[in-house]
This record gives sequence, structure tokens and C-alpha cells, in this order.
Amino acid sequence: MGTDLVALREKLKADGIDVLRLIYSDVLGITRSKDLLVSMLDKAAHNGPAFCQGVWVTTTRGGVLDANNIASDGLQDLVSKLDPDTITPMPWEPGVAFVIADAFNPDNTDNLMSPRSVLKKIIGEYNKLGLQPVVGPELEFYIADRTPEGGFKRAHEKTGFVYTTGAAVDPHGNFLYLLRMLDQMNINVFAGNAEFSPSQYEINLYHSEALDAADRTFLFKTAIKDVITRRGQHATFLGKPWSDEGGSGFHLHFSVTDADGINKMHDGRGNLSPAAKMLIAGITKHANALTAFTNPTINSFKRLGPDTLAPYRSNWGYDNRSCMVRVPPERGQGTRLEIRVGDGAANPYLVIAAILAAGLDGIVNEMECPPDAVGMAYDNEGAEILPESFTQSLDALEVDDALRNQLSQELVNVFMVLKRDEIARYEAAVEDPATREVTDWEITEYAEAY
Repeated sequence: MGTDLVALREKLKADGIDVLRLIYSDVLGITRSKDLLVSMLDKAAHNGPAFCQGVWVTTTRGGVLDANNIASDGLQDLVSKLDPDTITPMPWEPGVAFVIADAFNPDNTDNLMSPRSVLKKIIGEYNKLGLQPVVGPELEFYIADRTPEGGFKRAHEKTGFVYTTGAAVDPHGNFLYLLRMLDQMNINVFAGNAEFSPSQYEINLYHSEALDAADRTFLFKTAIKDVITRRGQHATFLGKPWSDEGGSGFHLHFSVTDADGINKMHDGRGNLSPAAKMLIAGITKHANALTAFTNPTINSFKRLGPDTLAPYRSNWGYDNRSCMVRVPPERGQGTRLEIRVGDGAANPYLVIAAILAAGLDGIVNEMECPPDAVGMAYDNEGAEILPESFTQSLDALEVDDALRNQLSQELVNVFMVLKRDEIARYEAAVEDPATREVTDWEITEYAEAY
């Protein structure tokens, strides 16, 4: 049954909302949007609004490529349908509210180039097994000042202030203002602090059912960039914006429950359940291909490596932060996995979808879990080294039929075309493409988008 747009129009007007900002994530994770006047909502959203399918194949620099014959078939429409459950007021823009849209083909079938549609598809496969995926995202980001030359610089250079708050690490008060705005959005943000590097921050989101968590993370990232821009600075989730400081991660806590919300990750005696171990087996088996989605830029791989506190091998361990998959010490309802490989530039829908798809393969095929890593796991030769370049991760995705099919071949086709083009442009522009230094090309390509 469709949304009663007349009733929604009147409710929004009564709530003081006169503009509804319809948003959705493209394949890259960039927020695409259209502002709808609430006074005309029943007309504006009656059958759409429609967008050109070329949005799926538009690069960060505005080029339009071809995948799934989008361009060669004449750039047909996709139809958006707003999800009224996602309406979220923007407290820094009185009278305006976000609403997330789903994407459909003109024949009303799901558009499986849409990251949100793909995530919903995979959640449905878990539900068929009587399972509900629950995830908790953790993201880091930098707040930067713009330079007269058009670049960016860190807002302050104070080191040694990890896990602090206040004027020393927030000289303009913008981080505190940001926390207050996010709180008023009711997206379950609950705390924040300065992170390890100067001008780097982390804000914590509470866990929830996977689609809700992905939506909240998408709203969170969109809001942070908008709020900080309004305050005269720039927020970036780019994995490694500066060569001389640490990168920004996107860690994902993941568990499954039954239909009644009972955690199925433990055996009741303090041990991991068979389901949890099969999830670990699937995630570590597909680790190389997973990195294409968890680390989706050339820049991402300048953050990863041995002794970086970012993962280096496709391994897992109990409360071990040198592993790709960490099992935190909580048991009972708190039993979960922490997948630590992602960086902040990753598309939240695709990070969650890919990790869920890999875990699902482990459960469906009852995969055997490899041994856990003990101690600093960078030299643990029992586990394969993760891809050391974006090209290697894309190559792994290209041959991982199981992961591609669990996701959507249509989406993977678009992702591969966009990202192969990105690599080709980088290699043509940079004198030494193998450099570990962050290049001007990366800042130009990524900093505004991510």
C-alpha cells in the first residue's frame, strides 16, 4: 500500500515542515537529492520524482560512464519513492526535513543498482532463515579549514589529545554544535570525542536492525558534511586525507538475532555459537573481495598496512584489535563481531550489504571457522594478507562469484566500471602511482565527495 501523500502533506505542514529534502545514496555513497515543496507534495511525489539512471554511473568529477547499457540505452529514468518512516527534521535548517527514497525501475520493479535496495534484498535472505542482522557503526572523520589555494588544512595541530573534548580540540565550538544538531535529529547518536590525530573526531551511533542502522549512518554522514559546511569549515570521511597523520576508520559491529530479538551469537556458556563462527568463516573467506566495498578508493589503501592499527590479514581474534574481525569480550545479548577493515569513505549501505552477504554465505554453506589469531596478528602467516592496492581488491571482487551474486550483478557492474575508471585516471595523472604519499589528485577527486 502506498503512502497517503495528502495526509503526509498535512502532517508535515502541522509540524512546521515546508520543504522535504528527498535523498538517496548513489553507488559511490554520494548523497543525491531533490527538495520537494510540502505544499505540492501530493503532486511532486505522486509518481516519483524521477531521476536519470545516469546518476548511477556519474563519477566524482562529473563524468558519465556506461554500465548495464545505461548510456547506450538512452539514459532512462529511475523512479524514487519516499520512505515516510525516515523523515528526519534538519534542526540547523528550520522547516526542512530529510526523507530517504527507494529507487525503482519504470516498471515498478526494484532497482538493483540502488545500494539501499541491495541491502534490503540481503536482509530478506537472513529473514528467510529466521535471523535479523543487527549492526552498530563507528566512524571517524576530520574537520578541516579551506585554504586560499582551494585545498584543505587541519583545523588545529595539537597532538596527544585523543579522547578529549572542549575548546582545546574544538576551538570554534563547531564539534559541540554538531553533536547538538545530531541529537535533535533523533538518529541515536550518543557520544563523541577527539580522536588520535589532530582535528580528527569520532561520534558514536547506537546499534539497531541493519537497514535502520544504514539509514541512520547515511543521514549522519550527510548531516555532518552539511552542518560543518554551514559553519564555514569542511568535514571529510576520506580514509587517509594527510600523509603525516592517521586515517579515519569505519568499524562495523555485527550480530544476528532471532525474530524475538534474542542474540544468536553465543551458546549460553560464554562461547561463540556455531552461527557466529560460520559468519566469521564467510567474512574471512570473502575478505579480499570485501575490501573493494569497505575500502572503496585508491586513497583507502594508503591507510592499511602492518602495524597501523588497521587490519593487514584476513584473520579474526578474541578482543584483538590487530585482526580484521575482532570479537569484543561481551557475551550474552552483547555478543558480536567487530569488522575493522573499513574506512570512512565507504558507502554505509554497501559496507553493511557486503559484510552481511559474506557472512550469509558462511551460514548457508556451513563454512568451517579458521583458528583465531593470538597476539599481534600482523605476522600471523596462517592468514592471507589483504589486498595491498585498490586494483587487487577489484580483481578479487571480479572473481568472487558468490559475493557478487549475493549482492547484485547490476550494482557490481556499475561499481567496477566507476572504480576501474578512477584507477585509470589516477595512473594517468600521478607520476608514481605506487607512492604511499597522499597526492593532490586524491584530494581533488575525493575530499569534497567523501
